[in-house]
Amino acid sequence: MPAGAAVEEAHKLLAEGFRAAKIRVGRPEARDDLAVVRAVRKAVGDEVTLMCDYNQALTVTEAIRRGEMLDDEGLSWIEEPIRHDDYAGCARIADALRTPVQIGENFDSAFAMQAALAAEACDYVMPDVQRIGGVTGWLRAASLAHAAGIEMSTHLFSEVSAHLLCVTPTAHWLEYVDWADAVLASRLRIKDGFALPGEEPGNGIEWDEAAVRKYLVE
Repeated sequence: MPAGAAVEEAHKLLAEGFRAAKIRVGRPEARDDLAVVRAVRKAVGDEVTLMCDYNQALTVTEAIRRGEMLDDEGLSWIEEPIRHDDYAGCARIADALRTPVQIGENFDSAFAMQAALAAEACDYVMPDVQRIGGVTGWLRAASLAHAAGIEMSTHLFSEVSAHLLCVTPTAHWLEYVDWADAVLASRLRIKDGFALPGEEPGNGIEWDEAAVRKYLVE
């Protein structure tokens, strides 16, 4: 997404009440990443929290080079700069940069997260409830984060993740997407940029059966 489109997208999010946004980075040229980050920051101001996500696009050396370029841009974190399971490489990057490093969406169990924390591979973690092992796996991971004194955010599955974040001692950010709305009878309530999970038993998901049938493949 070029700078102009990224700025437009950020304005749309802020208009909905959100006060934080994540910028996709990892363009062929580092200067283009920097230009987009600066354009969005200039457009939204210093009060808005900005993160960036490389989606495992870089080598360790390039991640350090680009991270140092972004260190003065006021980002809350740099996410998955390199291959997700290279904890030694992530540790080198986290040690070299002033901006916190975020990983975790690809942890396939609490044991993977334990290994990452032991390697000092990151400053923050953001497990994915599906990959970490569901509710049980999430609670195990939350205990590890609590013991390590490290902030824990969520990855996707906003409807379920909002509930789990409420019982996470070091709860940080809920990653919100509305991708499931097309097949839900009741959507996760969002007000002023905050998710308000329901208080009824369960995870609050009610399927729109007609919508689900629409997307069935036989």
